[in-house]
Amino acid sequence: MWRMLLHCVGKLDAEEKEYIPASEVRKTCWESRVYVLIFVIVIAACFYYGTIKPAMFIVLPSFFGSFLVLMTGLSQHLGLYEDVLDHRLNTRTTYMNPIVRFLYWNMNYHIEHHMFPMVPYHALPKLHEAIKHDCPEPSPSLSAALREVFTALVRQRKDPSYTIVRPLPSTAAPYEYGPEAVAATAE
Repeated sequence: MWRMLLHCVGKLDAEEKEYIPASEVRKTCWESRVYVLIFVIVIAACFYYGTIKPAMFIVLPSFFGSFLVLMTGLSQHLGLYEDVLDHRLNTRTTYMNPIVRFLYWNMNYHIEHHMFPMVPYHALPKLHEAIKHDCPEPSPSLSAALREVFTALVRQRKDPSYTIVRPLPSTAAPYEYGPEAVAATAE
């Protein structure tokens, strides 16, 4: 909130000056002004109507949903390989209940999403079925994925090189990348 207020008056803190290009500072400031204006309008509407319903429709979903975003986001990549091109090794697919899957737009099929980013969210479950013979075993639930993530984070505090190895099935085709792989598939 403090940074947003700073941006409203055209200021950036020292850290932000390092990663926000000068060409984007005006846009950052205007975006913050719009957000602050929305907050002011929502708060004024709450007082005017004598109810918190405007906040419930505008602000509170983001506030309450941020927990779900954090938990599902943590399950995507943490603890897995970082510097590999094969998305099957640096990404995790997790089975989730239909409600969370709907709210998450099927991004729990995260390996599939990274391997084929142009596939629309509604087709990811079907894609998962088509390629699961080529991918590591999915995490059976969000809680299982988070247990794996937090266990890895604890181990990485003692051994920064620790990585979760999710073995590929024996049916998995080798990962091919580069012009040679494209030429081979064109033949």
